[in-house]
Amino acid sequence: MNQCYGCNTCKSADKPLEAFIKTLPMETSHHRVDSQKTKCGFGLQGVCCRLCANGPCRITPNSPRGICGANADTIVTRNFLRAVASGSGCYIHVVENTALNLKKTAQKKGELKGLNALQRLADIFEIRTEDVYEKAEQVADAVLRDLYKPEYEKMELTEKVAYGPRVKRWKELGIMPGGAKSEVFQGVVKCSTNLNSDPADMLTDCLRLGVSTGVYGLTLTNLLNDVLLGEPELRMAPVGLRVIDPDYINIMITGHQHTIFVDLQERLVSPEAEAKAKAAGAKGFKLVGCTCVGQDLQLRGSHYTEVFDGHAGNNYTSEAILATGAIDAVLSEFNCTLPGIEPICDELKIKQICLDSVAKKANAEMMKFDFDHREEQSKAIIDKIVDAYKERRGSVSLNLMPEHGNDHSLTGVSEVSLKNFLGGSWQPLIDLIVSGDIKGVAGVVGCSNLTAGGHDVLSVELTKELIAKDIIVLTAGCSSGGIENCGLMTPEAAKFAGPKLRAVCEKLGIPPVLNFGPCLAIGRLEIVATELAAALNVDLPQLPLVLSAAQWLEEQALADGCFGLALGLPLHLGLPPFVTGSKVAVKVLTEDMKELTGGQVIINSDAKETADILEKIIMEKRGGLNI
Repeated sequence: MNQCYGCNTCKSADKPLEAFIKTLPMETSHHRVDSQKTKCGFGLQGVCCRLCANGPCRITPNSPRGICGANADTIVTRNFLRAVASGSGCYIHVVENTALNLKKTAQKKGELKGLNALQRLADIFEIRTEDVYEKAEQVADAVLRDLYKPEYEKMELTEKVAYGPRVKRWKELGIMPGGAKSEVFQGVVKCSTNLNSDPADMLTDCLRLGVSTGVYGLTLTNLLNDVLLGEPELRMAPVGLRVIDPDYINIMITGHQHTIFVDLQERLVSPEAEAKAKAAGAKGFKLVGCTCVGQDLQLRGSHYTEVFDGHAGNNYTSEAILATGAIDAVLSEFNCTLPGIEPICDELKIKQICLDSVAKKANAEMMKFDFDHREEQSKAIIDKIVDAYKERRGSVSLNLMPEHGNDHSLTGVSEVSLKNFLGGSWQPLIDLIVSGDIKGVAGVVGCSNLTAGGHDVLSVELTKELIAKDIIVLTAGCSSGGIENCGLMTPEAAKFAGPKLRAVCEKLGIPPVLNFGPCLAIGRLEIVATELAAALNVDLPQLPLVLSAAQWLEEQALADGCFGLALGLPLHLGLPPFVTGSKVAVKVLTEDMKELTGGQVIINSDAKETADILEKIIMEKRGGLNI
């Protein structure tokens, strides 16, 4: 760990972070990019099959079929379906746990911070009871019932939550999903050995998984979280490594399941916990946000000012956050928790605790969240972290970056807080779009990766190109962490916008990039889109709205992408998914999808070229609306 790693790190849009990582006496993911630069050509195209003992088989022009007879189209779409099913399963795991935690909180008559959100869900689900706890339990049960339906029974809430014209089209295409967990099961079964060999059928399943993922894993997870954790409120907040205060016992949180540590975050500011911290020599406890759960806590930060210091960065910033030496513990409960943090935690004596077995790290202590014993569990976690603090502080050098990031990024943006900011109606935004002051809307969403130019490079550069064209950008996911750390979510970022968008931003005092928070908040963007479409009495594909998952990373992103395609939206990717070995898959995703759902996949790794393509699409949509 003490060898010199030199300067062979990947580029980052965040230049101060890039410089910091170059100085570290430890290896990070940014260093390993160079040693992993040689990629498997078969894997990139998706034409490698290792499902049976006859393989792995690799498709080439001279060997167009595997031993079993599967061709490139079958192998590629089978691999793609398996990946989408896995990504969908991740999101369904999150919404299931969230619904269970809401149900148990209601049964225990615990605190519900978002009663307006609860009523909103009750109205959508047509739940009439007046008692808030009965109402919350019935809302949770409605979600769970749908999740647990068999694949051959259609989920009931899809029609209640999704936009009517889209539901009509999904029915026509036969992609209305059955029980979400069963859909994942069906997808895994279908892409096993010597079963389905019809690429069109498997791609249809991907769209069906996209619908269940989006409606349940994205949209409903956010709304359930709002009930338990409080609704987002607009505010200015600090971001970047500057949020780490070495005078406190600092706990980095990473994952996606905010409701798992509700009790802990409340208990960290109790007199008992503060006394333990002060006895150890600290002022108290602070949570430091990282990855999507940090974005979610930042989104709701107005409710947690005592315990939350701010959002430090995304998945590929996490190693640098730990390398400051001021983090005393890592709490993980889901991805994007990099395996690469393990040796750093060992080196710096950072306590690792996992709250969900799916996120178990090799050198971490497993303390699976138990709702019925959450109080005792929270106390035990606090004691373990205090012990870690006492053992490590003083023996580990601090390497802080107090100037990194900024102290006034706009956060707390949601479909509700943004509409309230506009006066309770979307009409002001519609008027700005109709007048051309805002040319259109781009959702730059999803992951951060270390390809497509480097850490957050394409996401940040594309965002700059879009706002320069008077296209307002809405973000959600790890990409948001990089974009905000690069200063594009401060009001001063209006200077990067085109003249019309800049004038709008300066008049309203907002940045040209609005942060909706975690990747789960892609569901919030869908709500904004459907409400705009409803106000205009059009279907979603008609809106001057485009999506970009410029630096997608994981299988979850592929499930997100399938949701975007099912919604009928153009979807840009900086790098292709591993499907280019199949002419059928490429044609369906990039061409035929326009006739099926209205969506399409666009692949381009150049920020300027991509912005030009997306602007052209937006102008075509504007023309279709006669604006």
